[in-house]
Amino acid sequence: MIPGTIKAIVFDLDGTLYVSEAFEHAVWESVSRYAGQLLGLSADAGGRRLKELRDRLTAERGTVQTLAVAIEVLGGTVPEMHRRFAEELEPQQYIQPDPRVRPLVNRLGERYTSWLLTNNNQTLTNKILACLDLEQSFQRVITINDTWRPKPDRTVLDQVLKELGLPSEAVLFVGDRYDIDLRLPEQEGCPVLLTKTIDELMQLQTLLDQPSRSIWSQPLPADGRP
Repeated sequence: MIPGTIKAIVFDLDGTLYVSEAFEHAVWESVSRYAGQLLGLSADAGGRRLKELRDRLTAERGTVQTLAVAIEVLGGTVPEMHRRFAEELEPQQYIQPDPRVRPLVNRLGERYTSWLLTNNNQTLTNKILACLDLEQSFQRVITINDTWRPKPDRTVLDQVLKELGLPSEAVLFVGDRYDIDLRLPEQEGCPVLLTKTIDELMQLQTLLDQPSRSIWSQPLPADGRP
């Protein structure tokens, strides 16, 4: 990646701009209840079946599969899963913002077109952005409600690149899950940055300011997010 060619940054949200194992656990408990209801089982048993299914799908398909994919295989729907998330979850109870994130995002927003592309729903995204004090930090926020097509999805990616009106090599994607957030953009010729922690996210400014640096990405294991 040659930093001088970057004109836009597309950020992921969950696990990228904040990290909260407690909130991930709350999401998992919610989707486990949904899986249990679909299967006529307890929430614990539903969660176990959902995890087994997701692990099997990941092994069969060779890439990490989202909760949305697994819940649809069980007979559920993505809109219903997110309706439950929006109704049951209060992210401000779990998320502790890192004070370094907002200044970084806002500084980059002054230099680059800055978008947010998340598999989360509009209700929770708004609450999380409020918690992070990032409500005014992105020119465009795209949530699952806009398409009901969770990442990774080529149609969504193509639309993002079309609306940005930039060549793929000018659009940097930043996320914490390679298979979900970054694999497709990288295949399309976009530079990508995999960040597993806020400390790694904070290296973004330095990477963009040093023309000789390359951005490297490595796959992440599956987790409990949509």
